Amino acid sequence: MKRTLLVIAKRPVAGQTKTRLSPPLSLEQAAALYECFLRDTLDVARGVPHVTRGINYLPREAEQYFRALAPDFDLLLQTGNDLGERLDYALTHCLENGFDRAVIMDSDSPTLPADYLARAFNALDDNDVVLGPCADGGYYLIGLKKPAPRLFLEIKMSTPFVVRDTLELARQENLRAALLPEWYDVDTANELEQLRAELKRGAEDAPFTREFLMRYPIGDSRLAIRDTP
Repeated sequence: MKRTLLVIAKRPVAGQTKTRLSPPLSLEQAAALYECFLRDTLDVARGVPHVTRGINYLPREAEQYFRALAPDFDLLLQTGNDLGERLDYALTHCLENGFDRAVIMDSDSPTLPADYLARAFNALDDNDVVLGPCADGGYYLIGLKKPAPRLFLEIKMSTPFVVRDTLELARQENLRAALLPEWYDVDTANELEQLRAELKRGAEDAPFTREFLMRYPIGDSRLAIRDTP
């Protein structure tokens, strides 16, 4: 059984990355924090055994950045006009090029348990689709064992109904679907506070994110994105 786990990611750039976190963060802080999210997410992915790991990245010119950041990951350029098209392309590409199971996850859930990712692949033994739902109605991951373009091309992304609508389309396509435990991604100030609270409770994961949030006060303008990891 050949399995692949993709992390969808963009190169951190101030003013282009995690802008919904500004305020309370500066644009420079928001981008720097996302780099921490990304590093921690890649470590979570490394905790999943027996998978080929990859980064589904943007923009095209960021290839060297990601090669330096994660030389142990394959790279696949995001292709498509919107998120739905890009997700469909990435999973279809993998499933049509030798993989029996393909899971793609976000890069802004830095404390996501690696066990959830392992459970996603296990769920695909008895199901055609697996979703990791977020509290906001979207998902932090989706996995397939055969292409299912309708689940992406006929869904309006970034709404509170993404999981609901995806499950309905899966039903229409006679695809068996499984749900993982709910988690959260960090897109807004409220979710950032949720993350802070989780880390304060003593969780030992997400070391890059933890160090960032402990080191820099909100509004600190001294931060700069590194050109290389």
